[in-house]
Amino acid sequence: MKYMLIMNCPKTGYEQFGSLPLPDIKANIAFMIQIDRDLRATGELVYAEGLASPHEARIVRAGQDGAPVVVSSFPENKEYVAGYWIVDVPNVERAYAIAAHASAAPGPGGKPMNMPVEVRQVMSGPPKEYL
Repeated sequence: MKYMLIMNCPKTGYEQFGSLPLPDIKANIAFMIQIDRDLRATGELVYAEGLASPHEARIVRAGQDGAPVVVSSFPENKEYVAGYWIVDVPNVERAYAIAAHASAAPGPGGKPMNMPVEVRQVMSGPPKEYL
């Protein structure tokens, strides 16, 4: 079963992370790289990416003529998606275990950051009754 593990960060998370001492930033990045290596080694990683700062995000909707209408991201958001993994695992419990491990990435002074990681099953298509 495929699951998307979505790591969220607070609105100011990118700035907070960037202000950490360099050894803490390097430890966090090394931890994330190791997660990817471990998941590749077990054959569970389908795809993973970190995302740019939410300040670079834009919301796009179709205008009346179908042309894109581009606006800044929603200022009222309290959290943003920081990155994600798509994993192919035997059950949801394994997806939860991977998410918990990712959540424990080191932060200031090496203490776990305990970032929220949303776990959602990747659907292969709509339910048959809708086709």
